[in-house]
Amino acid sequence: MSVMDKLKQMLKGHEQQAEKGIGQAGDLLDENTQGKYSGQVDTAQEKLKDQLGSDQGRGQEGPPQS
Repeated sequence: MSVMDKLKQMLKGHEQQAEKGIGQAGDLLDENTQGKYSGQVDTAQEKLKDQLGSDQGRGQEGPPQS
């Protein structure tokens, strides 16, 4: 079992909290770097949300991809 699989299993049922935490972490990084890397931070946030399967509220249709 990979680390990502373990994280997904741990976060099951808590997707909204995980998504909120990812957003807050990105905001903190943007604040600490004065927005210098905001594009890279946004990209990393989206990829992490996709990996964790937290597609709620983003207009995604269909079942999450494995």
